[in-house]
Amino acid sequence: MDLEEEGVRDRYRGGPGWMVAAAFIGPGTVTTATLAGANFGLTLLWALAFSIFATIVLQEMSARLGVVTRLGLGEAVRRRFARPLLRAVAVLLIVGAIAVGNAAFEMGNLLGAALGIEAVASGPPNLWALLIAALAIALLWSGSYRLLERSLMVLVALMAIVFVVTAIVVAPPPGDLLRALFVPSLPDGAVLFTVALIGTTVVPYNLFLHASTVRERFRGAEDLRACRKDLVLSIGVGGAVSMAILVTSAGTIHQTGVAVEGAGEMAQQLEPLLGQWARIFFAVGFFAAGMTSSITAPLAAAYATAGALGWEPDLKSWRFRAVWAGVVLAGTFFAVVGVQPVEAIIFAQAANGILLPSIALFLLLAVNDGRWMGRHRNGPGGNVVGGIVFLVTVLLGGRALLTVLGIL
Repeated sequence: MDLEEEGVRDRYRGGPGWMVAAAFIGPGTVTTATLAGANFGLTLLWALAFSIFATIVLQEMSARLGVVTRLGLGEAVRRRFARPLLRAVAVLLIVGAIAVGNAAFEMGNLLGAALGIEAVASGPPNLWALLIAALAIALLWSGSYRLLERSLMVLVALMAIVFVVTAIVVAPPPGDLLRALFVPSLPDGAVLFTVALIGTTVVPYNLFLHASTVRERFRGAEDLRACRKDLVLSIGVGGAVSMAILVTSAGTIHQTGVAVEGAGEMAQQLEPLLGQWARIFFAVGFFAAGMTSSITAPLAAAYATAGALGWEPDLKSWRFRAVWAGVVLAGTFFAVVGVQPVEAIIFAQAANGILLPSIALFLLLAVNDGRWMGRHRNGPGGNVVGGIVFLVTVLLGGRALLTVLGIL
C-alpha cells in the first residue's frame, strides 16, 4: 500500500459522517422515537426506515458537492443563481430556514440535556439549560474541529451499544418487525410524529454541515469512495440506534401504557438490560445526546450562513462565531421561558421536517449544476431517487402543516 492510499484510509477513519450521525442522535431522536414507540408500537418503524434511506441519499449528495466543488451548500446555491433577485431570495430562504430550524433544534437540545440532568439531580431544567449553553459556547469558542469530532464519535458509539443490545433483548417476532418496516401505516394522530421522525433524522442543517466539513478531510473527487464509505457506515450506525430506540419503547413502554412525561419514564425502556441502573444510564446518555447536538446545530448554522453570504468559513472569525452564538442564545432563551420540554422537543423535530423540502430542493439544484459538478453531477437514477425523497417530504410536511393549522 502506498502513502497516498494510507492517507485516504486515515481520512476515512473517524470522518465527517460520524459528526452527522452524532448530530441526529440527539435528545430529539431519543424523545421522538421513544414517544412513537410508546404511542403506536412498531407501526411507524417504516417512517424511520424511510428517513434513514433519505438521509443517506441526501447526505451523499451534500458530501459529493463538498468534495468535488470544495464549496459548502450555501456557497453552491449562491453561485447557482446568477440573477441578483433570485440569488437574494434563495439566500434569504436558506438563512431564514436555518435560523428558525436551528433555534428550535437548539432549544430541544438544551432542554434534552437538562432533562437528563434533572432525572438524577435536583434543580429546575431552565437553570441546567443555561449551564449547558455556557458549556457549549466554551467548546465552540475553542474552534477545535478534531476535538469536537472525536468527542462526538465516542458518545455516539456508547449510545449505539446500549440501545441496540436492549432492542435485541426485547425484540418482537421477526414477522411483526418486517411488517412494520415495509408496510406503511398512518394511524390517527400519527402525522406529526411521522414528520418528526423524518425531521429528527434527515436534519436540514446536517446537509450544510456535511458539505462544509468534508473539505477538511477529503482532498477531491479521488476521495469520493472513502467519503461514501464514511457516510454510509456512520449513518447506518446512527439509523440502527434510532430504530433500536423505537423498538425498545414499543416492547416496553407501549406494553405498560405508561404516559411519558420526562426522562424518568423514557428510561424504563432500558430496564430489561440495565435494571435499576437504567435511570442513571439514560440520564447520562440523554445529557450526552443533548450536549453533542448543542454543539453541532449552531456550528452547522454558522457554516450554512457563511456559505450563503459568501464569508470565509473560519471557525475563529468573529462573524462565524456571531452566528453560532446567536443560535445558542436564541435556543437558550426559548429553553428558559417555561415551555414543556417533551412537547418542545417534538415541536422542534416537526418544524425541521416541514422545512426540509425547501433545503432538499436547493441541494438537488446544486448537484445538478454541470458547471461545478462536471461528470459528478447527478445522473437520472440519482435524480429519480432524490425526487422521490423530495416529494414524500413535501407531502408529509404539507399534511403536518395543515394539521398544525387545524385544516386537517
